[in-house]
Amino acid sequence: MSSLELWRLRAEFARRLSDMYAEEVPAYNTLVEVSTEVNEDYLRRRGAEAERLGSISRVTAERHGAVRVGSRREMSEAARVFAAFGMHPVGFYDLRDASEASVPVVSTAFRPVDPDELARNPFRVFTSMLAADDPRFFSTELRERLRAFFDARTLFSPELLDLADKAAADGRLSAPDAERLLRLATGAFKLSGDPVDHAWYRTLEAVSAVASDIGGVTSTHINHLTPRVLDIDDLYVRMEARGITMIDEIQGPPRWDGPDVLLRQTSFRALSEDRVFRFEDGRLGPGELRVRFGEVEQRGIALTPAGRDLYDRMVAETDRHPAAREGNGARVDVARRTWEENFPRTEKELALRGLAYFTYALDRDAVPPRFADSFPGGPVPLHILVEKGIAVPEPIVYEDFLPRSAAGIFRSNLTDEGSRDDAQTETDYDITVMSEIVGRPVADPDDLYRRQQDRSLRALGEALGREIAP
Repeated sequence: MSSLELWRLRAEFARRLSDMYAEEVPAYNTLVEVSTEVNEDYLRRRGAEAERLGSISRVTAERHGAVRVGSRREMSEAARVFAAFGMHPVGFYDLRDASEASVPVVSTAFRPVDPDELARNPFRVFTSMLAADDPRFFSTELRERLRAFFDARTLFSPELLDLADKAAADGRLSAPDAERLLRLATGAFKLSGDPVDHAWYRTLEAVSAVASDIGGVTSTHINHLTPRVLDIDDLYVRMEARGITMIDEIQGPPRWDGPDVLLRQTSFRALSEDRVFRFEDGRLGPGELRVRFGEVEQRGIALTPAGRDLYDRMVAETDRHPAAREGNGARVDVARRTWEENFPRTEKELALRGLAYFTYALDRDAVPPRFADSFPGGPVPLHILVEKGIAVPEPIVYEDFLPRSAAGIFRSNLTDEGSRDDAQTETDYDITVMSEIVGRPVADPDDLYRRQQDRSLRALGEALGREIAP
């Protein structure tokens, strides 16, 4: 092969990161093995229905990674690296107030944005940047020390960045350049063996374990690499049966009998890893850090803003319920009852109420002989076509993340709650600021889903010879 397109580079990048992470975190192998077993068993039980939200080959190969950087420069350079693999910034996530624990980061995700590219390889990397200028977390002295620390380190070499820019500009790389890019990019996320400054690390850890993981070491690394599973509850039980301790709850929507929507996530608890420390007296000695964990996800249907509003209201209602704070799974039961009382039980109802995104296939057998006469003028309402079975809704998979769930995973793997001074004024971040940081527009996930749905409606209208009114 004389050259490699970006999707092939992306697939190979995901594979190499997975192989590297498996060597660094052996429990990840168990997670992948159990995920594969769960998916195969689910496919046997459900048949074609199991592939409604993606082919089994895509789901089994699918991964999302998570990395953390410290400064705006580092975030901008990470964006250049991921662009080499056809991965673009999508969504803005502010984890600083998404949970009770201190998680002083803002994030975006780099992923393909075209549905065909997602089908080829949907690798995505949730990338968090330390909000090192937020005075609620960091004193003036700490802010200055962090700025100097990040200015002095290099996460991505000039050669890597040059190759990445070339790949992004040309849409492909020659085989030799591709191999060099892949080696450098994979190596940039390898766990470093450099000694960890004990005093500096513990100083940041008092603020947040996430802060110390970002600013207390000389490089970045894969924090977790997440397989996708079709039945996350089954996986949770199987992992516990293998003696691997999972976090207390599956994050996101509860398990219930209706449609799977958005994203459900869980993980095994962060494991102790041997590291070398440099102590205050200058000597080197062994120590342990607990910063990396194994996450797994189950993806559902993307919700519209109206659907997300209903979802947020149900989460708030669950949080207000006294039983939700009792532990022992009580919150999960409350959430399930809340969903059963408020959320549509079928995909068709989700479509009719405009709560989720779908593409629409034409069922020609359902089109009446005098269809045009039934609608003498103006656009044809979509809900009528759905009710009559003429337009068949096919779900659009949610490709993105939930701030609350991400913060919940982070929180479940932290050593303590950290610290935050709410008397201070927070530093403002939003999707516009993140776009400035990464040097390119950060896409709004809703815009991507809406455009995909609108393209489908235009195609449906062309097939029927009529305009469709959503």
